[in-house]
Amino acid sequence: MHGYLKRILTARVYDVAIESALEAAPGLSARTGNRILLKREDTQPVFSFKLRGAYNKMAHLTPAQLKRGVITASAGNHAQGVAFSAHLMKCKAVIVVPTTTPQVKIDAIKHFGQRAVEVVLHGSSYSDAYQHALALEKKNRLTFVHPFDDPDVIAGQGTIAMEILRQHQAPIHAIFCTIGGGGLISGVAAYVKQVRPDIKVIGVQTVDSDAMARSLKARRRVTLNDVGLFCDGSAVKLVGEETFRLCRKLVDDIVLVDTDAVCAAIKDVFLDTRAVLEPSGALAVAGAKLYARREKLKGETLVPICSGANMNFDRLHFVAERAEVGEQREALLAVTVPEERGSFRKFCSLVGNRNITEFNYRYADPKAAQVFVGVQVRDPQETVKLVASLEKHGLKTLDLTDNEMAKLHLRHLVGGHAPAAEHEILFRFEFPERPGALMNFLDSMNPGWNISLFHYRNHGSDSGRVLVGLQVPKQDKKALKAFLDGLGYPYWDESENPAYKLFLG
Repeated sequence: MHGYLKRILTARVYDVAIESALEAAPGLSARTGNRILLKREDTQPVFSFKLRGAYNKMAHLTPAQLKRGVITASAGNHAQGVAFSAHLMKCKAVIVVPTTTPQVKIDAIKHFGQRAVEVVLHGSSYSDAYQHALALEKKNRLTFVHPFDDPDVIAGQGTIAMEILRQHQAPIHAIFCTIGGGGLISGVAAYVKQVRPDIKVIGVQTVDSDAMARSLKARRRVTLNDVGLFCDGSAVKLVGEETFRLCRKLVDDIVLVDTDAVCAAIKDVFLDTRAVLEPSGALAVAGAKLYARREKLKGETLVPICSGANMNFDRLHFVAERAEVGEQREALLAVTVPEERGSFRKFCSLVGNRNITEFNYRYADPKAAQVFVGVQVRDPQETVKLVASLEKHGLKTLDLTDNEMAKLHLRHLVGGHAPAAEHEILFRFEFPERPGALMNFLDSMNPGWNISLFHYRNHGSDSGRVLVGLQVPKQDKKALKAFLDGLGYPYWDESENPAYKLFLG
């Protein structure tokens, strides 16, 4: 390990990399009861820590090797580091990336490399791309720049730990690192355990890409058959030989988190910094939160490394959708409500002052209605109490908060055709996004009219988009107009909308 200390101290990273900030996260600190300091590697020129290791490796190549060119395989961020370095060194680079790599990363590789880089798409994971790159390396006599399993790459990443300990000389309980192939945590641990062995070094992986955790448990490198691709930057089927050796000796623990926890961590960092991390970039933050909760830590200093910010913009909708569930601040429930007048109002009164984030209902059966509802809660215990309250009042309730199908698909579906819903009129409303807006609607409505469809989803704006089907007798048209005008909510009659006629009418 002494060899790594020297390698890290003499690493050639600052030709290209910046000393990233160690930034306090006040909101996250308050919620966890610990001092959270974010190591902002997302602010590097390529928006990821990977630049450090890639450049350090290439800075140690001979002139002859640089003249022939380099090749690498990467899920994206390491590739950008190689591309950036190749452009500066005027060296040709071939970069093999999986076909699942976000377009933002592919575009960035070409941008940073400019004319120096050729991008080759191959396979569905890093491991597939890696095998193809090895074949091209031999065929074209190129030098392979490994994304993690190389002493110079590991040493380059280790400079992050050197900076952390220089920036914060007071006690640190633990440093948290995303683990894909293991280069980042190996470099961090190699430095920390030589200089401040009292500081814990903890790895973080997703439950569906946990090759290092499984390998350490088995005491040998384990190859995963499949990897989850939400955290694409750390989706590695087989960890490195050298990184596995270092992790066995130096890493204190590995925690596993799920997709919802990663989405919640992205939101946490955004609230504190207004920066948007990519999923793998937020893994360490999710791990620090889980570890602090599991170990019941209070008042400790925890340093998660924010490792990257190469986020596809179109993923943000999914992240926002899942963040509240990941923080366990939203409960998803399936509630059976008697199909009788007043039952909808009874349900709303039992929900009380809690904010309803979503409501899906379609008339289907004359006796019972199935309602899919999202409710904001403070914690899982509040969900348990709410379910118990609904059950106590005769409303059969199923908690779907951890049901993947419900979270991904069911919440976006609204019933179907309802032949028995006679005289149905469909309206689209904008409800003011405040407590009581729904109850005001129900209180103002004629009790003789039946609600045959209701769909609502909180979109985080100042108004809620609501779709309502009302069964209103023809003789009540004037009363309906008076109700709508008196309500004061913007509305549109969608009864002639072809989408309604095709799927719901």
